[in-house]
Amino acid sequence: MDIVDNMKKIGSEIEEGIEKGPEKGREIFDNVASHLPFSNLAKKENGAFHIEIDMPGIKKKDINIHVDGNMLTVSATRQTKKEVKEKDYYLCESKFGKIERKFTIPDGVDRDKITAELEDGQLVIELEKEVKLKPKSIAIK
Repeated sequence: MDIVDNMKKIGSEIEEGIEKGPEKGREIFDNVASHLPFSNLAKKENGAFHIEIDMPGIKKKDINIHVDGNMLTVSATRQTKKEVKEKDYYLCESKFGKIERKFTIPDGVDRDKITAELEDGQLVIELEKEVKLKPKSIAIK
C-alpha cells in the first residue's frame, strides 16, 4: 500500500502545480513585463521604419543600441529614483534595473543610416531603406 499512497501524493502535487501554474506564470510575466519598455513601430510611405521606445528617467549614457545581423537590440539601465530612507520607514516607488527590447530588421534597411535620438524620455530610431530599394515613380513618355 505504500506505493499507492506515494502515487496519490505525487498525483496531488501535480494537480496543485497545474492549478497554481497560471498564477505563477502571471507573476513571472508581470515581473518581466515591468522591464520591457513600451514601443511603437510604424512603416513610412517611403518604406523606411520609425520606432519609438518609452525610456522615462533614463539618461542617454545609460542606453545601448546594437545591430547584429538582422537584430536591433535596445538595452538600458534605469537607476533608482525618489528613494527616501527615514528612521521609521522606507520609500522607493521608481522601477529600476535593466530593460531591453529586440526588433528584427527587415531586408533592405541600410544599417549605416540607422539614427537614434532621445527626447523627453522617448527614444526615436529611424531605419532608412537602401537607396536602390526605395520606391520611385516612373514617368510615361
